[in-house]
Amino acid sequence: MARIAGVNIPTNKRVVVALQYIHGIGQQRAREIVQKVNIPDARRVNQLTDQEVSQIREVIDRDYLVEGDLRREVQLNIKRLMDLGCYRGLRHRRNLPVRGQRTHTNARTRKGKSRPVAIRKAPPPPT
Repeated sequence: MARIAGVNIPTNKRVVVALQYIHGIGQQRAREIVQKVNIPDARRVNQLTDQEVSQIREVIDRDYLVEGDLRREVQLNIKRLMDLGCYRGLRHRRNLPVRGQRTHTNARTRKGKSRPVAIRKAPPPPT
């Protein structure tokens, strides 16, 4: 099992697919990395040599922001928006959708499970 950027990537998958298990590397970046290291597309992780794995690790460390550093940067960006008090920051703070989606009927993923509203009876009329 190869360990790249602090993540154990699966051994029986193709290299392009296995690299996508790393946070911050998608399909396009995985293809770029494989091309930089000159590994064929059909090669699987368990067929890689130690030198190829170290080359992949080196390219990722040098050229890309992944895993913990990327997560930290995203969290700092969100915290900056909240500290500024801008609209997007307020939406983050209230745990509501940030990108303009409607909230009247949808947005259950962001808002959480719906809470029932208690219905109060009107007081009886005075007699």
